[in-house]
Amino acid sequence: MFNLYPSVGEVNGDRSNFNYGAVLGAASQYGQCRTKVDFSERAAEPRDEVKGLVARATFYMFDRYNLNMSRQQQQLLMAWNKQYPATAWERQRDDRIAAVMGHHNKFVTGERSWTVGYKPVGDGVISKVQGRAAQKPGTATHQLQGNGMIIGNRNSQVYHLPQGCPSYGNVSGKNQELFTLESEAQAAGYRKAGNCR
Repeated sequence: MFNLYPSVGEVNGDRSNFNYGAVLGAASQYGQCRTKVDFSERAAEPRDEVKGLVARATFYMFDRYNLNMSRQQQQLLMAWNKQYPATAWERQRDDRIAAVMGHHNKFVTGERSWTVGYKPVGDGVISKVQGRAAQKPGTATHQLQGNGMIIGNRNSQVYHLPQGCPSYGNVSGKNQELFTLESEAQAAGYRKAGNCR
């Protein structure tokens, strides 16, 4: 839930799976929304008001699911995190989500700090959950690997749904790209796994 925000469909679709970056010289494309997308450079720059929030949500996802982030992306998000610190509203939102999820985004609370070369903890990866790794594939616990999200395989460009897709839990952590909606996965160039019911 820490990574879920309402968004304008067109902006979200255009951002696709582009990295974040500074988009220079691009005119505003989305009316009142000041997010910029550079299609030739495959980069997206959110509006200033949410840059820190984007950085901390990204840190959370990469840390929780043991994902790799390029040095350039780390440096940019670290700068945004410092330039746009957590607001009272963001901390309140974090408290509300923690009441449901059972844990905080530690990059919002200040319990964790991202530095270049940070080693993700991976505390959301199923193999890290004690006493549950022995359950067979297809059980509810096994499906927690993507925390109920759609898992895309970067190598095969195939995505798997948390229910009805037998290979959902078989995507290597380093090859995973997580999505909340099938349309996001499709916009990023993925197709649904053929063995999904």
